[in-house]
Amino acid sequence: MPLEAGLLEILACPACHAALKEQDTELICTGQDCGLTYPVRDGIPVLLVDEARRPA
Repeated sequence: MPLEAGLLEILACPACHAALKEQDTELICTGQDCGLTYPVRDGIPVLLVDEARRPA
């Protein structure tokens, strides 16, 4: 389930404050040095650094 367009525009990575992009059921940080991936559960973004996945 895609997020509302307006919501994605105001969300930012809590770690580095870069913009996020939506991919499947995740939000990916667009920051060059960050790259954390946050889950979206039941249409709700979980923007907790402890829940994020680090890039490989």
